[in-house]
Amino acid sequence: MNADPLLRLEDVTRRYRLGGATVTALDGIDLAVRRGDYLAITGSSGSGKSTLMHLLGCLDTPSSGRYLLRGRDVSGIGEAELARTRNEEIGFVFQSFHLLPRATALQNVMQPLVYRGLRPAERASRAYAALERVGLAGRVDHLPNQLSGGQRQRVAIARALCGGPGILLADEPTGNLDAATTADIMALFDALHAEGHTVVIVTHEADIAAHCRRVVRLRDGGIAADSAPWPA
Repeated sequence: MNADPLLRLEDVTRRYRLGGATVTALDGIDLAVRRGDYLAITGSSGSGKSTLMHLLGCLDTPSSGRYLLRGRDVSGIGEAELARTRNEEIGFVFQSFHLLPRATALQNVMQPLVYRGLRPAERASRAYAALERVGLAGRVDHLPNQLSGGQRQRVAIARALCGGPGILLADEPTGNLDAATTADIMALFDALHAEGHTVVIVTHEADIAAHCRRVVRLRDGGIAADSAPWPA
């Protein structure tokens, strides 16, 4: 395992203006994510999980403190390069899938590769390989409404994988799925981690967190517990 963390937050605080008041969503977060981590971020509603996910995914920036991605301070990255960084470094998986309804599974998985300037044949080849990896090689021409919830989430995972990101960031990835389908999706995440992927799952469900090798629990915008903290 490499000595340096893939992601590191140093004394990160995130504040928002809400009406005339200032709300502190995160307060002095210190967190490192190692290459190969299988990490669950848990906590009750309002604990800061979503805000932390947005920061880790470069969808937001800290009010104070530093967020280092591969050792680089995200606050020093311009908007265009930040978008490129999200596209190349982070694979996103969301609770509601975020699939294009009129695009096939293959077209949905190809979408992030469009912004890389790859030729259509290469995009299609990578997307097919990702769909094959998640067990959907026989569904490449299906539209989202022709797929089950679990299959749609597999398409979303394939889309996250196809660009070869350094980290998979999943926000409540089983929240819209039944128990049997949840078990299938978590088995897929387990397998991806076993293959060497770095996986971070934001969840409020204890049984989902139990799949992970490390659990960080948030409370009132701070870290209340970390089962495997980065050495000081």
